[in-house]
Amino acid sequence: MRIGLLGTGNVARALAGGWRAAGHDVVLGSRSPDVRGAEGELEGFVVVGLGGAASHGEVLVNATPGTASMSVLNEIGAPALAGKVLVDIGVGFTERMELSHPNYSLSEEIQAAFPDTHVVKTLATVDSVVMTDPGSLAEAGTIFLSGDDAVAKRTTRRLLGDLGWTDASQLDLGGIVTARGQEHAAYLFMGVAESIGTYGFSFKVVRPRTV
Repeated sequence: MRIGLLGTGNVARALAGGWRAAGHDVVLGSRSPDVRGAEGELEGFVVVGLGGAASHGEVLVNATPGTASMSVLNEIGAPALAGKVLVDIGVGFTERMELSHPNYSLSEEIQAAFPDTHVVKTLATVDSVVMTDPGSLAEAGTIFLSGDDAVAKRTTRRLLGDLGWTDASQLDLGGIVTARGQEHAAYLFMGVAESIGTYGFSFKVVRPRTV
């Protein structure tokens, strides 16, 4: 599958590496594609402009900071995004470390602005290491999906599987409105990380014991 990741940060690079290892054709999209990161972080990756990433990808992945995501997507433009699956990972924080979308979600804003794009929220409740190596955890965690399009969710589920997330570990929360829960869990994520001293963990849904 051809995947265009929007962004070149830790998350984008981790996902690009994971999906490339699984055999996908992956590029990173940047506003400055000719500028390489410090200490060669982008060495070995194909880096193109944002428009190039959008045209390359059958699936696009928003791995930009949540406060910048709409600007990036508007720069690419609705025609280039139409018909695409857009996996949204972004969570926005203000300079005061408050959620930039306190009463709704970034994913909902994207879906409303680009109705012809199929937005799926996932991977917003784990760090970049666990995203691509869920087997690093002592036991299986739960990864969540939110979105209105069933076909887009099936595609996303397959891509999550390529990163090591089993079908049993993936939980479909429902429509795109449920992305609020994923994004707003960021406060809980930071609290847990501070308490246990690591970002290398995952939330897990434990179902009732069967009789």
